[in-house]
Amino acid sequence: MSTETQGDGDDLEERVSNFLRRNFPQIQMHGGSAAIQHLDRETGEVTIMLGGACSGCGISPMTIQAIKSRMVKEIPEIEKVNADTGMGGGGGGMSPSFPGETSDDDGDDEGPQAPF
Repeated sequence: MSTETQGDGDDLEERVSNFLRRNFPQIQMHGGSAAIQHLDRETGEVTIMLGGACSGCGISPMTIQAIKSRMVKEIPEIEKVNADTGMGGGGGGMSPSFPGETSDDDGDDEGPQAPF
């Protein structure tokens, strides 16, 4: 029975990998990568890590959303998709900033002024 389960798991992993290659060729074309970090067949949960150029790409959040919404529709066994570039949340990586925005000081530097 475990051999059968293993075979089914490999098939699901292959279908997830093929889904990524087929639906998101731009990831590789732009120097990025997408890899399955974890696949839990019982819960239908998969974790995808985007790397390479995806880590600093401004549109990677849109790519992640597209992967999440389309994968659960196209692969019936998948119930939930977690995807990340490895730069979110807990530290490290870049966060968006805007001209004049300050984060670590106490407001001494006002930054660029609007022309009006």
